[in-house]
Amino acid sequence: MRTRRTFAVALCAIALTATAACGKDGTPGDSAASAGNAPKLPTYTVKTDVKLDSPTFTEAKKRGQLIIGAKSDQPFLGFEDLASGDRSGFDIEIAKMVAADLGFTPQQIKWQTLVSSQREPAISNGQIDYYVGTYSINDERKKTVSFAGPYFIAGQDFLVKSDNTSITGPESVNGKNVCTATGSTSIKNIQQYSPKITQFDTYSACVEKLLSGEVDAVTTDDAILKGYASKFAPKLKVVGKPFTKENYGVGLNKDDKVLRDAISNAIKAHQDNGDWKKAYDATLGLSGSTAPEPPALDRY
Repeated sequence: MRTRRTFAVALCAIALTATAACGKDGTPGDSAASAGNAPKLPTYTVKTDVKLDSPTFTEAKKRGQLIIGAKSDQPFLGFEDLASGDRSGFDIEIAKMVAADLGFTPQQIKWQTLVSSQREPAISNGQIDYYVGTYSINDERKKTVSFAGPYFIAGQDFLVKSDNTSITGPESVNGKNVCTATGSTSIKNIQQYSPKITQFDTYSACVEKLLSGEVDAVTTDDAILKGYASKFAPKLKVVGKPFTKENYGVGLNKDDKVLRDAISNAIKAHQDNGDWKKAYDATLGLSGSTAPEPPALDRY
């Protein structure tokens, strides 16, 4: 626990260097944001008189609050400022878009940080109303939860130290110590290439071990890795080409089709009105990646 806390403080210190103070507007640690010329986040009009025959929605309306699961340690995707408690990143914006279309203001959102291995139990047990956090849609997970989306497509890749020239893709990691998060799809994907896998609850713990030289690489989706590479430039870099296709979806209760359709409708509406791209440019775009075309929704 002490090691995790030390790393979190170090992450905040990097944000302090770039933005003058943790908790300032803009993505933590981004120099463009501190210069005042970063792309601006969109604002979302909160709908009124929303009515859905959904047990999850009904319960949320009754409590006057949406409980949304998210990651807190992924720069440009799902990040929590340790000083202010503010959340930022593309996943956070997707969650806010959906909340607005369901009739909830940002002040009516309660964020619940969950590591990868906690997602299905938290959704199935009703601890959260929905989850937005680099959550890959796959058939195994659909046995216990359902998904709205996809709202983004990523691919698995590798994060290494900048002076590393031996790791160039999945075929080059045999015998290397590769780190990833417990409960992630990355584990199954990398097992066919390397039997030596280190697991932690969070990717930030893997990044810490990479920086200290205790592991050779971190593997997960390229969108996540680009955030860490940008945050810790020039010490780290992303190498290779994505070797999987990861469809990010909003996870929710398996039996709540009404809510699933409502969330899909919200994603589509914000893709069409330009909010999706504006949110991308002001978050993931800060890592140097250009906004792709929004993916087609998979309604079922």
